[in-house]
Amino acid sequence: MDMRTRVTTALKEAMKARDATRLSTLRLINAAIKDRDIALRGTEEEESGGCSDSDVLAILGRMVKQRQESARAYEEGARLELAEKELAEIKIIEEYLPKQLNEAESAKAIEAAIAEVGAESIRDMGKVMAILKSKYTGQMDFGKTGPAVKAQLG
Repeated sequence: MDMRTRVTTALKEAMKARDATRLSTLRLINAAIKDRDIALRGTEEEESGGCSDSDVLAILGRMVKQRQESARAYEEGARLELAEKELAEIKIIEEYLPKQLNEAESAKAIEAAIAEVGAESIRDMGKVMAILKSKYTGQMDFGKTGPAVKAQLG
């Protein structure tokens, strides 16, 4: 089942269960997916059925990151009830993301990508990152992956 169908099905179940937090979070996910569809209008991707599962995973990853930053800001501002709301939304969104790779798995994936490309210097970093993004979207934090790739190539 594709990501869009999973979210729509979960949205209907949340409506039936009257789970307000889950329902509002799933509606936000659905709206973000529709925004991406609108952004793709007139492109070749739209003709192939709108945003793909990898696009949805990228959207969900951004949503988690935004909520983590908001929760941190709320905690610093002593607004714990708002921070808890953000953390609850993160848990719901993460249900639709694949399992995150731990540091050892990430290092192994980086080594494999470097070997696959035959990367020898920092100039090959873009090729390595492209392979990692194509294989591990939603499973790696690319903000941390970039410096790790640079360290191995440098």
